[in-house]
Amino acid sequence: MQLALQIAAYLIGLSLGLMIIAVMLHGQWKQYPFVFAYVLGDFLTTVVEIRPALQYERLNPQELRSYARLYWWDERIMQALVFLLVISLIYRAAGHLKTRNILMIAVIGGSLLFAGITLLMYYNPAVATGRWMIRWLRNLNFCATILDLGLWALLIAARRKDYKLLMVSGALGIQFTCAAIGQALRQLSTSSSQVTAYVISFSNLLCLYIFWQAFRMASPRPGSAGGTPERPPVGRVHPE
Repeated sequence: MQLALQIAAYLIGLSLGLMIIAVMLHGQWKQYPFVFAYVLGDFLTTVVEIRPALQYERLNPQELRSYARLYWWDERIMQALVFLLVISLIYRAAGHLKTRNILMIAVIGGSLLFAGITLLMYYNPAVATGRWMIRWLRNLNFCATILDLGLWALLIAARRKDYKLLMVSGALGIQFTCAAIGQALRQLSTSSSQVTAYVISFSNLLCLYIFWQAFRMASPRPGSAGGTPERPPVGRVHPE
């Protein structure tokens, strides 16, 4: 049953990723390059992890260590893409503000400072990477959630509502919140790791589905209430 759910999550996630990439290649990737980079990164990191993840129970100790290194490097890459994505969307949403440059300096500086301080707090080369990475990722996802709430506030306060960005922001908020809660629960109890993996996987699939719905929508016409006119257009095994 667990293997069937894992395979289904991979199939759904990769299919959604391909559909988003196909839609954005019509021109929207130029307007939302970091959204495109995030989706592409999620797709590629999932692909490279499929084989060892599905064979996880049969891997020997050396293969387990190799998979763990791959998994945690993929997590680092995706966290970097997450922050680049959210920061780029905040920059876009704050276009009407005279203080946008000051805001961006504060957002970027604060994010780097928070990531650096929490890394120093939890990094411990004497233990398995997963033990300190889980705590660090939990805090990074919490930070990303706060940034996403700020993005949401900017979008709601704007006179012209950009519904595409609102959908993207909402999808990211769901994923960040579930990821932060999931990582926190893993710290409290190892017995909950399987349940939290399902929750995190489902939130990722839901995020991708909302992305797909957002970018497949027809672009609003100039002067419409839909916002600025535009050009035409997974469950992963968690190693320790």
